[in-house]
This record gives sequence, C-alpha cells and structure tokens, in this order.
Amino acid sequence: MSSGDPEITAALGRLDEITRRLRRECPWDREQDERTIVPHTLEEAYELADAAHRRDDAKLLDELGDVLFQVHFLALLLEERGAGDLGAVAMHATEKLIRRHPHVFGEVEVENAAEVLRNWDAIKATEAGREPGVFGEVPENLPGPLYARKVQRRAASTGFDFDGVEQPLQSVRDELDELIAAQTDDERFHELGDVLFAAVNVARKLKVDPELALRASAERFRGRVQAGVDLAASAGRNWNDLSTDEQLSFYARARLHETGSVSGPSSQSPEETDR
Repeated sequence: MSSGDPEITAALGRLDEITRRLRRECPWDREQDERTIVPHTLEEAYELADAAHRRDDAKLLDELGDVLFQVHFLALLLEERGAGDLGAVAMHATEKLIRRHPHVFGEVEVENAAEVLRNWDAIKATEAGREPGVFGEVPENLPGPLYARKVQRRAASTGFDFDGVEQPLQSVRDELDELIAAQTDDERFHELGDVLFAAVNVARKLKVDPELALRASAERFRGRVQAGVDLAASAGRNWNDLSTDEQLSFYARARLHETGSVSGPSSQSPEETDR
C-alpha cells in the first residue's frame, strides 16, 4: 500500500469512528482523562519497544495498533475541550518534521547523520515556546537510563562531549575503582550512581538503547536461572534447597545449553535523537 492508498484512509477513519463511539458509550472510556490514560500509553509504548527489540513483526503490528489507538484517544480529549484535534496533531508533526529537516525540504547540505542531529538541535533551540537552558524540557519522570542519556545528549549538543567511546569506557573503569574504594553507605550510593551514569554514556556513544539493553540482560538472566531451576528439578532437586555453589553449577549448565545468539540488536530508540 502507498501512503495515499484509500484502504489506509478508510482504516484510519474506522479507528477514529470506533474511538469516538467508545468515548460515548463505554463507561470506562467516558471516565478517562489524559492523566489516567497516559500510564496506559507508556505501557503500550514499552510493549511496542519490546516487540521492536525482538524483531517480531506480528507483535510489532499489534502493538503499533495499540499505540495508534492511544494517539487517537488523547487527540479526542483535546478536541472535546477545544484545544486541538487529530488533524491538528498531524499538522503540527508535519510542520515540525519539515522545519527540522532542511537538508530534505530545503537547501541545507549535510554529510552524515551527526550533522543532521546538530542541525536538529540548533533548529529546536530557536523554536518558540521552548524552555530555556541546556536542559530545558528534559522530563524528570523518564526511566533512569533514559533520563541519564537525555541529560548527556543535551550536554553533548553544546559541545561538552568526548570524541569516540574510549574515554567513556575508561570513565566506567575509573568509577568502578571508586565504588570498590567506597567506605560508607552514602559513598557507595553516590559511586554506584556514577558507575551507572558512566555506563549509560558508553551506551550513548555506541548508539545502544540502555533501557532495552538492560532489559535484554535481565531477560537473559531470568531465562538462565529458570533453566537452572528446571535442570535441578529434572535431577530430582529443589532449587531452593540447593547451596549457592550447587545453584551456580546448575546455572552454568543452563548457560552451556543455550541455543542461538544471546545478543539482541543494537536498538536505537527515537529518544536517541532527542526528538
């Protein structure tokens, strides 16, 4: 289908019709406002990110639909109080994309993606209504790894950044040494935060989404532990009754039994471009 395909237009119109009917006729939908809906929006966005990370096209199609419904519903809430509608949302996004891509829609020339991002940041800084300052409009309620990366990106947009990844990697080593040397709970709290912040900076330089990378690592650990539990059960042993050394032995066997690659794609989320 092309972007102008009538089937796409009809499908979007049908979704809009369904959204409006739910708002009128469903008791739950009638009670919602943007503050009660946004937690569901965030949940759907995470499910979408997981589907993209797994490169599961069927799941991606399903989760994109859920996110699209969230957009329709939130735009309808704007419409109800005369603050805009879905058309205004689309128009605003279109105008912003054209304005921030002068190398596509104008006469500006760029040589690489890094120049695109620098131009993007420079254009964004001139737009009306933006909070002033290097860290203006950085949401404080982002998940920790994404908040850290966004703060780092804003600082980097001013030129405060290292070239390459070697120095950020060394910073991780240095912060680990400081964590090891920490003596008090307060010092350990501070130094552990520095280790995590430095690791996020490495992820940023490698263009790896730290949130998805951490979740993927947690999923691998979860799978290996569960496989160890299953191996212990097959040997007639209860995991909770095993000593730590015995648990580690079954865990190691589970790792040896892993099939396929355990590494996921280097996912770059939209947040990586600070859009």
